[in-house]
Amino acid sequence: MPTQAASPPLHRLLGQTADAVAAVRAGRSLTEVLAACPAELRGGTQALSFAVLRVLGGAQAVRALMAPKAPPPAVDTLLVTALALLWPGESPPPYAEHTLVDQAVTAARARTPAAAKFVNAVLRRFLRERTALVAEARRQPVAAHNHPLWWIERLRQDWPAQADALMAAANHHPPMVLRVNARRGTAADYGQRLAALGRGAARVDDPALGGQALVLDRPCAVHELPGFAEGDVSVQDLSAQRAAPLLLGGGQSGALPALAPGARVLDACAAPGGKTAHLLERADLDLLALDSDARRLTRVQDTLKRLQLPAATPGGGTVRLQAADARQVASWWDGRPFDAILLDAPCTASGIVRRHPDVRWLRRADDVAALAAVQRELLDALWPLLAPGGRLLYATCSIFMAEGQQQIVAFLQRHAAQQPQLAAASPGHLLGVPDNPHSPAEALTGDGFYYALIHKP
Repeated sequence: MPTQAASPPLHRLLGQTADAVAAVRAGRSLTEVLAACPAELRGGTQALSFAVLRVLGGAQAVRALMAPKAPPPAVDTLLVTALALLWPGESPPPYAEHTLVDQAVTAARARTPAAAKFVNAVLRRFLRERTALVAEARRQPVAAHNHPLWWIERLRQDWPAQADALMAAANHHPPMVLRVNARRGTAADYGQRLAALGRGAARVDDPALGGQALVLDRPCAVHELPGFAEGDVSVQDLSAQRAAPLLLGGGQSGALPALAPGARVLDACAAPGGKTAHLLERADLDLLALDSDARRLTRVQDTLKRLQLPAATPGGGTVRLQAADARQVASWWDGRPFDAILLDAPCTASGIVRRHPDVRWLRRADDVAALAAVQRELLDALWPLLAPGGRLLYATCSIFMAEGQQQIVAFLQRHAAQQPQLAAASPGHLLGVPDNPHSPAEALTGDGFYYALIHKP
């Protein structure tokens, strides 16, 4: 009779998590780091890394208060990891305090034996003096908000009334949101399938989402979702689910007319393919999915295959994938204009840090201007490719004005001679915080995004 594999010892997970945090500090994506993590440690390392990165500013500040002279990097990241996991919060800690301290010391003994006593002393002092040390650390903005100082300052400039709420929201676990494949069923029917398995889910009736969204009461692994492997459902945030209905049009207040079947559509920065798939689930299109990274484009192909959206869709549409930089139009465009263009542009990802807590520590202040320049180049390159009467949907998963409202205001001014029109259905900035923090719908808040739907006369 098969037996369930034992969980890896906590000291191994702490060591692996400390290495992951060190890699993020050095500028590596956590996704990349986790991909190289031993399979038996990956799940636990991801969970602990997320917890640490959400309070990294505070943990680093407390370590500096207790040990002003930074210990060697391997010791420092282990200390910061343990301090973050001992940090006071709304949720109960993942492990008993004495267990975590003991296992952190064991991890130190395995990594840097001479530092074991030092690690033990620092962590025990933190437990004794935690209230005072945390209060002292929180006098520093980076520790109080767990975001880099430049990020804090930019949010306070862009959103003075909402900045603190935005940073607080970024430090909470996001809901797990599903998008039911419209070619294979309805959200109501899928909700019943979940209920039969004892999983609760709330249907989101907002017409801007197309009526196929469900929010799980409790997150789960995707392989636990009925029909996931067969393409019945995908995981996609509420804000991201707005893209396809906006571009396709029809059916909601202020929307542009619905695209005709077989409309020629460009998805200019398609990877990893969630929005590409959503478009094809809802309409038969002549769609070109473009991405500058050929390796990432394979993820689009994998997504379409899982969802049973092959090269030819049932209503006669076609789908083509091509690796190319959308700005280099001469290298990929066949000269035929598009009826619709989705430009989900590269950005800082400042709106999705609750899902990717490493992003805030990876980005640098000058990244905003550099990415805004790329967005501007993409807009200017793609706008001429749009047919008269066509529409372009500009999207970023960012809450920074430079990547949203300011970008589009400047675009409309540059191209004023062509009279581009901002459609009434354009949501603008979606900040990812509820208007009423006491609303029962707070858990249904989507990620931070910006959308501008632009119509060409």
